[in-house]
Amino acid sequence: MLNDRVDIDRLDAELLGMLSRNARTGIVELASALGVARNTVQARLRRLEDAGLLRGYRPELDLAGIGITVQAFVALTLDQGRLQDVVDALTAIPEVLEIHATTGREDLLVRVATTGHPELQALIQRVVAVPGVTHSDTTLSLTNPLPFRVQPLLAHVTRDAGWGRSTPPRRE
Repeated sequence: MLNDRVDIDRLDAELLGMLSRNARTGIVELASALGVARNTVQARLRRLEDAGLLRGYRPELDLAGIGITVQAFVALTLDQGRLQDVVDALTAIPEVLEIHATTGREDLLVRVATTGHPELQALIQRVVAVPGVTHSDTTLSLTNPLPFRVQPLLAHVTRDAGWGRSTPPRRE
């Protein structure tokens, strides 16, 4: 997998950061804000998409705004050898937002969302009934003071990478 790594520079990081803040930003606006040619932005985006680093442009939803007010993290312990079966079963449940395979006491960390606490309780019962699940531990999310982000990390790992091949680094 190490050979599949794609190097990014500060220009790529800034471009990705702008898109993460507003995926609807147009090519011309991106180019203008970054101080590069439109073709440069298009080529960078195409390279990032072709490499599989940029996998779509998704809306960021306010779940509470549409009545999905309860989010939780369900840590699951599994029978050995049942990981894929359990992941497949969980993937079929609409309230499951994401699944992480983990190390430590639990095998999976599952982020879920429901319209209320009774629905969460019913969902947990459904999850623990999945063959291969041996134990669960649920933690409610009260607020989300830091939503998922990548821009500070990208800025950090590209801080010494320069600003493209032909454009000097921007002065701040």
